[in-house]
Amino acid sequence: MDSAVGPHFSGLRLDSRRLSSSSLPSPTSFPSANGTADAARGVAPPKEDGTRQPFVIGVSGGTASGKTTVCDMIIQQLHDHRVVLVNQDSFYRGLTEEQSEHVQDYNFDHPDAFDTDQLLECMGNLKSGQSVNIPIYDFKNHRRCSESFRKVNASDVIILEGILVFHDQRVRDLMDMKIFVDTDADIRLARRIRRDTVERGRDVISVLEQYGRFVKPAFDDFVLPSKKYADVIIPKGGDNHVAIDLIVQHIRTKLGQHDLCKIYPNVFVVHTTFQIRGMHTLIRDRNITTPDFVFYSDRLIRLVVEHGLGHLPFTEKQVVTPTGSVYMGVDFCKKLCGVSIVRSGESMENALRACCKGIKIGKILIHRVGDNGQQLIYHKLPMDIAERHVLLLDPVLGTGNSANQAIELLIRKGVPEDRIIFLNLISAPEGVHCVCKRFPHLKIVTSEIDGGLNDEYRVIPGLGEYGDRYFGTD
Repeated sequence: MDSAVGPHFSGLRLDSRRLSSSSLPSPTSFPSANGTADAARGVAPPKEDGTRQPFVIGVSGGTASGKTTVCDMIIQQLHDHRVVLVNQDSFYRGLTEEQSEHVQDYNFDHPDAFDTDQLLECMGNLKSGQSVNIPIYDFKNHRRCSESFRKVNASDVIILEGILVFHDQRVRDLMDMKIFVDTDADIRLARRIRRDTVERGRDVISVLEQYGRFVKPAFDDFVLPSKKYADVIIPKGGDNHVAIDLIVQHIRTKLGQHDLCKIYPNVFVVHTTFQIRGMHTLIRDRNITTPDFVFYSDRLIRLVVEHGLGHLPFTEKQVVTPTGSVYMGVDFCKKLCGVSIVRSGESMENALRACCKGIKIGKILIHRVGDNGQQLIYHKLPMDIAERHVLLLDPVLGTGNSANQAIELLIRKGVPEDRIIFLNLISAPEGVHCVCKRFPHLKIVTSEIDGGLNDEYRVIPGLGEYGDRYFGTD
């Protein structure tokens, strides 16, 4: 195939010298080159226990094409996610004594040289959230290190790299995105000579002989034909920074976008970081002390409130800085109030007051009778609430029944549906469906969407009885 200077996206050739923001493809639409929608389907669906399977990326290409460099660059840019790299080379079959005596006649570039079954087993365990021991292959002795392994833990992203990772359909089916690194053959040969002589202790003559007998024919027979399965083709390997940036942007979008956000464009999940995940780990721990639970809950609530405020309308405002320069900025929305659903929602009031000085806050108390028979028994709201944007506060969105009744009350009081922003720490998918189907124009802002509800209508994995834990009455 012809060489190019930009990444290919399902047949579209992008010239890195002419790319602009208006010409970039949408990060949510990377159709597959072979007619499927593997990369466009997003992050793998949740497992039965509610946890999400990792995003698996396959990176293939000819020998010394720059696959590892591309992988390293992706890992560096995804620094706020857990990413692991699995090399197909680790799954080379160890040579027998007889094969070792005639190692010059052994084809290391043939699919049979790899233990694909063991690779599939390790990848399957990683996708299910289990730690695995990856073999370590000694390229000088052509054997596995029998007592040494590399332990790889469960991660958000798994990158599987190797010359033949696209050859076996069983391996391809594990991947959410497939990348082919396309580099000129002369460059690849020069890199291979340098790598094998410096890192693997071989001489130039043997490298060239192996390249002519096995490497080049295997590339033509197995590697190049697998290029058709790629979702993204990267010419020039690690030197193609435009392609790497586009790929990382796409991966970030998929990692940060829950499946429900694709169904309901009015649902927004705060972008996760290790800090946010760490705070969730702490407040979900049943052994945490009440002061620590309150401290880390307040930090998370503050982030959710700030994110919610970002969805309010604004007006442009020009000010003069102390240096005499003009700064073109924005002015905050003035007509705003909070409404907490008693009593758990009251835990979010301090964060709202810290962000919005002097804000008015109303209250709604809903008495729960059974699973679906909520009854409104008290409310106190600002008199002019119909003229304001409303931030509705409740840290846990479970079934959505209480939230729906609170929203109905606000609408009866004259608040337009599209002026309501519902803020919570965690949401159950059932609650999101319940609220969004009934009120498609309000916005929901949450920090995490959990797996679902159990038979007792509790969010799983959840936080337990949030109000009792926060106010120390559990």
